[in-house]
Amino acid sequence: MQGKAAAATILAGCLALAPVPASAGLELLMLDRKYCEWCELWDVEIGGIYGKTEEGRCASLRRMSVFDPVPDDVTLDRPARYTPTFILLEDGREVGRIDGYPGADFFWPMLQNLIARAETACETHGG
Repeated sequence: MQGKAAAATILAGCLALAPVPASAGLELLMLDRKYCEWCELWDVEIGGIYGKTEEGRCASLRRMSVFDPVPDDVTLDRPARYTPTFILLEDGREVGRIDGYPGADFFWPMLQNLIARAETACETHGG
């Protein structure tokens, strides 16, 4: 049993020293609310595939209500006024935002522009 515990300890130490993916610091915060037609449209057009895209792998999605208090690990430039609001966070700090949902044809290029502004390197098909 001691051999397994030692191996687990060594493995944990190696994982702690492993390089963190470059996108670990990027997150897409989506602020929404109930009965928001544009939020529902985003869910239909993008929500189901977001995590499978290059952008979704680069900036994981974090959703919360626009009425919730801003978490302690998040620093925004200003409060959100529209839903949905998409805020790209880098290590918890706002890089930029998309106010409202402009439709899939415009959402992807706008998100790619935000990701390109981040200091954390991330490869997407648009940048």
